[in-house]
Amino acid sequence: MRAGTVPSTAYDDMPHTRGGTVDRKEVGALVQSAVDGDAAAWKAIVEGLSPLVWSVVRGHRLSDADAHEVYQTVWFRFAQNLRRIREPEKAGSWLASTARNECLKVIKGLRRLTPTDDPQLLDRVSEERTPEQSLIDSEEEASEAERIRRLWQEFEQLGERCRQLLRVLMASPPPSYLDVSAGLGIAVGSIGPMRQRCLRRLRARLDAGRAL
Repeated sequence: MRAGTVPSTAYDDMPHTRGGTVDRKEVGALVQSAVDGDAAAWKAIVEGLSPLVWSVVRGHRLSDADAHEVYQTVWFRFAQNLRRIREPEKAGSWLASTARNECLKVIKGLRRLTPTDDPQLLDRVSEERTPEQSLIDSEEEASEAERIRRLWQEFEQLGERCRQLLRVLMASPPPSYLDVSAGLGIAVGSIGPMRQRCLRRLRARLDAGRAL
């Protein structure tokens, strides 16, 4: 499937409130198959995750026309980025986040065109959380916690000098280079280059971990 090509099945049977669910363990495999051009896999993704996308869109209380436009845009973006999604098994979270962003774009556009004293039109975002949105938030929080855990895990594998320097520079407010030089015995002119080398090492370790 070429990036930017939107399969016709993406927009069938509007308003897409029907359809099943896709087991998260199967999503990654389906995305990979869709990348390879498997139309059945694409259809399974659309049918399984459409209710989730629609739930997010509905939660922002857009008009029917705007909601359908956002829905189509979300799947178009998904098709465009299909080959570039790093964690295919989290396609649901990717779709939900994209849907939320597209809804907010529409709402911002409406605010520019709507008198600011009209609360019915300004207050477009629902305060009610659907079960799907709560699940998305939970998954995103868990994913963020895992990223932080891995970051510190790889950080601890850096050399002692790098760990000392980065810990000092992460202080709030950050110390001056003169203070860092005095505290760690590093020449002021060497602090910046050393910091960059340490960060590159950390980034390389994180990238290597993702590639496994």
